Amino acid sequence: MSSPSSRSIQAFVFDAYGTLFDVHSVITLAETLAAGHGSALSRLWRTKQLEYTWLSSLMNPDGEARDDFAALTARALDYALASLGIDLGAGAHAQLCDAYLALSPFPDAAAALSGLAPRPRWILSNGTLAMLEPLVRRSGLGAHLDGVLSVDAAGIFKPSPRVYQLAVDALRLPPSQIGFVSSNCWDAIGARSFGFTTFWINRLGAPADRHGTPPDLIIDTLADLPSVAV
Repeated sequence: MSSPSSRSIQAFVFDAYGTLFDVHSVITLAETLAAGHGSALSRLWRTKQLEYTWLSSLMNPDGEARDDFAALTARALDYALASLGIDLGAGAHAQLCDAYLALSPFPDAAAALSGLAPRPRWILSNGTLAMLEPLVRRSGLGAHLDGVLSVDAAGIFKPSPRVYQLAVDALRLPPSQIGFVSSNCWDAIGARSFGFTTFWINRLGAPADRHGTPPDLIIDTLADLPSVAV
């Protein structure tokens, strides 16, 4: 795909989980707590975590009786453990959930964020602020970010347009002047449908999802981002 005109991009908004932070960095702890199942547990946990956000948005479109991302993450872990026949105590379960407060940033995240300065760089995530703020602080990425937005302010999860509107309101820019960066293709497609200029970080070389117009630009790593958004 041809590169979008980066001159029109005045700010960048990043997904957090899977884009800046490696959700599968929990595998080491998972393997310690459930030997032989660490990788499978992490992947099934993540799959159900996302599925539950979509179901929640469909079942509670007005935000009524909505559980936040922390609650859905814990329930997704419950499902993954039960599905794999793993019996962990409450303490181990809490350890795994707490691991989301200290996920490892991808090695190229800090340099990519720095390379986009001085344009504003924000996070827009399904996570709660209580999850995101310590994560950003512990990772050191806070030095390269100008703000963090949680979907909780919209009362619904991605890819609802109400979520993407949070970035427009915070940055006071039209969608076309905001570059949206995600490693989740469904998220990048949702953001493009809203009107953002979108960058999909396709680390695994996966085919694009088919539920909407593809992202504006597909790149392999975060490290590639500054060179195509100069």
